[in-house]
Parts: sequence; C-alpha cells; structure tokens
Amino acid sequence: MTDISRRAIMTGGLGLLGATALTTRALSPTAAHAASPPQVARPRARALGLPMQGRTGPDNAITDVAGVRVGHTTLVSGHGDHAVRTGVTAILPRAPDALLHPCWAGTFSMNGNGEMTGTHWIAEAGWFMGPIAITNTCSIGTAHQAVARWMVRSFPEQMGEDIWPLPVVAETYDGWLNDIGGFHITERHVLDAIRNARPGPVAEGNVGGGTGMITYEFKGGIGTSSRRVDTSAGQYTVGVLVQANNGIRPWLKVCGAPVGLVMKDNTVWTKEKGSIIIIVATDAPLMPTQLRRMAKRAGIGMGRLGTPSGNDSGDLYLAFTTANDPGAYPIKDRVHIDALNDDDMDAMFMGVVQAVEESAINALLAARTMTGRHNRTVHAIDPERLRDLVLKANEPFAHADLG
Repeated sequence: MTDISRRAIMTGGLGLLGATALTTRALSPTAAHAASPPQVARPRARALGLPMQGRTGPDNAITDVAGVRVGHTTLVSGHGDHAVRTGVTAILPRAPDALLHPCWAGTFSMNGNGEMTGTHWIAEAGWFMGPIAITNTCSIGTAHQAVARWMVRSFPEQMGEDIWPLPVVAETYDGWLNDIGGFHITERHVLDAIRNARPGPVAEGNVGGGTGMITYEFKGGIGTSSRRVDTSAGQYTVGVLVQANNGIRPWLKVCGAPVGLVMKDNTVWTKEKGSIIIIVATDAPLMPTQLRRMAKRAGIGMGRLGTPSGNDSGDLYLAFTTANDPGAYPIKDRVHIDALNDDDMDAMFMGVVQAVEESAINALLAARTMTGRHNRTVHAIDPERLRDLVLKANEPFAHADLG
C-alpha cells in the first residue's frame, strides 16, 4: 500500500457476517479496537426468528444468482479527526473473464441526492458491462478510474480505440464516522475488492463500502438476500445487495412493527442525512424495460422499512440479468432476446420487494457498534430486543403461511 499508516482488511465473499479476511494486514492498536476482533457471528433475520416472507437460495445472498461474485476491501484505522472507517464493495455480474459480455439492465432513481455512474447509457442502450463498485461519496472518482483501469488491463486486446469502459460506480456518504475528506480510498483498494470477489456467502455489516454507514441511526452497511421465484416458464432467482446508509429512527419498521418508535436509545440526528444503493440481480430472461420495472420495485422493499425516501437521500437502484448473454462486446449484428411474459412479472416484483426488505434488515443485524471520527459512536441494533418487539407485534399472524 502507498501509505503504511492506512491498514486494510480485504474481505471477500467467504464470511457470513463475521467478514472472513482473504488478506489481512496488521492493525495498529487503535484500529484493532475500532474494528473489534472476530466475534461470534450475529444472527441474520431468519436465524433470529423474524417472520420473513418467501423462499431463499442456498446462501440467501445476491450470489445465489449463478455467476455473480462479491468482494470487499475494508479500511479501519486511526481515531479522532483521522479515523478511517470506509471501504469498497465490488459486484461482478459475470465471471471475471466474461465481463466484456454485456448484461441487460434497468435503473431507477427514487430520490436523486446521490450518484450512480453509467446509468445514462443503461437508459439509452439497456445494458452495461464490467464490475460494479460501491464506495463513499468522495471516492466515486477513484473507484470509477480503478474499474476502468481493471477493464483495460484485463482486456488489453479489446479495450482501445473502438471499445471504452463506462463503469457503474455508486456511493453513499460515510463522513459522520469516517475522515471522508482524507480521500483514503485508492485505486489499489478498488482493484483488491474486484480481485477478492467470490461466489457463495457474502460478508455483511461493517465491511467494504458499508464500513462507515448508518441505517435508521443504528450502525448499518452491507446486507444481502435472495428469493426463489416460480413463473410459468420455470423457477428463477432474484438476488439483492444493499449498501444501507439511510433513514431516521422514528421511521423504522421491521416486519410491519414500528420498532423505531420504541427503540429510542442512542439516536444520532433528527433529519435524514443518508442514502441507499440497491443492486438487484436475476437469472430470469428479461428485457431492459422489465428490468427497469424490477429496479423500481426496490423502492417498495425499502418502503416496508418505513422510509419515505427523504430529500437528502440518494436512493438509487440497478437491476440486471445474467440471462440472454449476447457474447463478448462488440455485440453481433442481430441480437435475439428471450423474455418472460409480463404476466409473470408480479412474482418477480414480489421477489425484489421481499429480498430488498430482508437485505436491509440483515445489514442492520450484521453491523457492530463503531466509534469513528471525532470519537462519535454509532450503536448496533439489539437483536434480541428487535426480535421480541417484532414477534409481539406479529402474534396475531404467528401461524400464517409466509410463503
């Protein structure tokens, strides 16, 4: 690393909640305290006993969509004004050697106080190619350049005069806990997150781009979930990953219970100052217009947790499919797209809504209390108290079939 005072933990897709490290550099004593040593994994929503709807894939993660990989680089060091609590999350829609194969996609901005690059071309052409990166607000330029550099280095024969990268890079603001003005994210960190990307279980909470994020005034960050969806054409998978940094406590609802009105301890602010990035993946054959409709439904999933998508929030959503692979770019002269009938979209929409809701809850449950910039502390949600409140509120429906 260019600055040895910045210590990084690079975590890939191998750790459930505990963020198993693929590569670990020694932490300073201050950083070790802030990061906290590995602990017993906090339960995800289903393991906690929350009444979540729908059937999940084997890992209940975006990586249940075959071919999708996730990697993290997590930076935790320093204290006070110089506390570094940030990182990068990379999502690979296809295997690394197939990332010149475009993915059909659609996007939606529920509230535009944020940034997701590459969306103009997706709106125009209906596809993108290459890794997706999610980081903090001030590092979006660095991440964009790093993803472009990765594309150029990975495909030197193709990238050049006639093919150029238009990366998808998104951000949320972590400046309350992180020295965001220090610009601690480097190209190396982004490239490491891409290289670390793996299929299988995904680390959640205080990892990658979610390291310094806050959700409903609890510690938040990365969360993921998936759904098996039955259609007239067969069963497909919908996977979701969120970088959750949105909401204020009074808004928070979990499984319909207004828990934020009761869990009033250790609040942070009175006005929302955050955002959420939601990435939806599927293996269902869909057209770009159908994928835009899928992206829109991510907002309904967030609405289940109580947010009105506040004025200061960048609520930006992307949906893509791994189906209908057109082959390596440049796309051939004629492209044939297989697509579900629109009558099947209701099941796909419900899969998105349920997986988004559960992803955000998993982000809350996985995150741990963190002290950061100016010695501010953001507390983790109390899982047992949350469970008790939710189960009590849902007692009349305790024996209902959740599907």
